[in-house]
Amino acid sequence: MKGRGRLKLAVLVLVVALIAATAFMLSRRPTEVAVTTLAPEATELVLAVVGRVRPIDLVEVRSPNPGQVVEMMRDEGDQVAQGEPLARILAVVEAAQGEADSARVRAAQAEAAQARLAVQRTETLARQGFAAQAALDQVRAVLRTAEANVAAAQATARASTARSQEFVVRAPMAGLILARPVDSGQVIAAATPLFELGSLDGVEILAEVDEAYADALAPGMTARAAASGAEARFAAMVSEISPKVDSATGGRLVRVRPETGTNLAPGRSVDVTIVVAVRPAAIVIPRLSVVDATTAPKAYVVDAEDTIRVRDIVIARWPSQGAIIESGLSAGDRLVLAPAGLRPGEKVRPVATSVASPDGS
Repeated sequence: MKGRGRLKLAVLVLVVALIAATAFMLSRRPTEVAVTTLAPEATELVLAVVGRVRPIDLVEVRSPNPGQVVEMMRDEGDQVAQGEPLARILAVVEAAQGEADSARVRAAQAEAAQARLAVQRTETLARQGFAAQAALDQVRAVLRTAEANVAAAQATARASTARSQEFVVRAPMAGLILARPVDSGQVIAAATPLFELGSLDGVEILAEVDEAYADALAPGMTARAAASGAEARFAAMVSEISPKVDSATGGRLVRVRPETGTNLAPGRSVDVTIVVAVRPAAIVIPRLSVVDATTAPKAYVVDAEDTIRVRDIVIARWPSQGAIIESGLSAGDRLVLAPAGLRPGEKVRPVATSVASPDGS
């Protein structure tokens, strides 16, 4: 019995020793670390902004005269031609003035006709010797005065007609009515918008870009755009950059035009990616792989002996999903993807891992 007890004790001691040895070996085993081998790739420097769709030409239609709106002839969504009547403003006084001026024209024409007849009679009498030359000169002068009065009355009547026409609001261009904030019967001021009219020549995307990055943009740069929430993308191009910086926001307005026709409604938000430059061979790493990114950026690499080494790196000062490396890393380096918890000089067991590039490939 004693022999069996000693045997069991020896077996137990052996098992404990094996467990301790295994634990010791595991504790001495290098940590597995995910690494990726760096390779240069063509990389775009892009600027992502959100813009709003608007017609190329956008006009607020107003009446040059205040008054009560008598009739609104068009509504939102209507397509109108240039010069087409859109609204009519009450113009009782102007209409009465026009009638009075027309009456003055008719009166002046009647006086001119009477003076013309007088000239004809006096000329007949002068040929027969019954009227003196002085009388003929006098009636001719009266005729010229009457004809001048007719011209003046007609000019006044034309001015009255033009004045009354100002109370009929017409479309300044062919376009689509986007908004009609006023209804018939309302009394308006001269500054009150009656319609918002958009041109039919296509649309553009208006976006505000921070002044720190707007200086790098130029007309003609290509862009990719997609309506917010939509998958379909379309090609676009930067058409104009405002020369002025908004002092309130620190941004500059950038206009982007689609290269092909789109069905985007004015006011629709659009995600725009402007391609600023293309680097044919750049090193790009995940931003999570950067240590001390805000102070002294570093990256961890694994050398030929599977030991972690630290590299000081310089990151391009440009907004991007990945960190574009200016210096500090080169092709062939094995980059530690998740450096948290590791330290330089530590022995590791690298595990090769593929990483998606910033464009998702």
